[in-house]
Amino acid sequence: MKAARRPEIRLPPLVPYGGGLEPDGDYDGLEFRDADLAGQDGGGARFMDCALAGCALDETRLTRARFLDSVLTAPRGVGTDLAEATLRDVELTDARLGGIQLHGAVLERVVIRGGKIDYLNLRAARLRDVVFDSCVLVEPDFAGARLERVEFTDCAVKGADFNAATLTDVDLRGAASLDIARGVDRLAGAVISPGQLVELAEVFAAELGVRVG
Repeated sequence: MKAARRPEIRLPPLVPYGGGLEPDGDYDGLEFRDADLAGQDGGGARFMDCALAGCALDETRLTRARFLDSVLTAPRGVGTDLAEATLRDVELTDARLGGIQLHGAVLERVVIRGGKIDYLNLRAARLRDVVFDSCVLVEPDFAGARLERVEFTDCAVKGADFNAATLTDVDLRGAASLDIARGVDRLAGAVISPGQLVELAEVFAAELGVRVG
């Protein structure tokens, strides 16, 4: 089992930014603090060496955006659209997000720490060196995704969907709770603890068509 590589982010002195988002915008070395970005269109934008703290992201459009060497702290919002976005060397901390769209996205050297994310859509996404740490994931959708060197550490995973996913060096042992709704047959390439095996026994039995009684 190969451990995930974590991002090493060293932000330069940042310039406060008080403007809005623009499609294909280029944001370099900026700090977005308590910004209301709800409903704005930043599709295709590039964020390099940026910090976003306490920003509202309700229905914000960030399709195909790129977040590179950046830190997002306490973002909040529902329906944030990050489809086909790229997150590379990113720390996401204390998020309060619901219905976030990351289908087809690429996540590489990303840590998601603390907070709660409801209905995280990672369908057909590519995750490499990603750590979910001390967070709550409610019904995360990994269907069709490729996960390589992904760790779940002290987090709660509720109703996960791994249908048609491909897992390589995925460490689920550290999950505080692990509930898999679909795709238990795709766990080849993952490692779970003996206790989790017992908890998932009924799900495995159902997948094999075995009745327990």
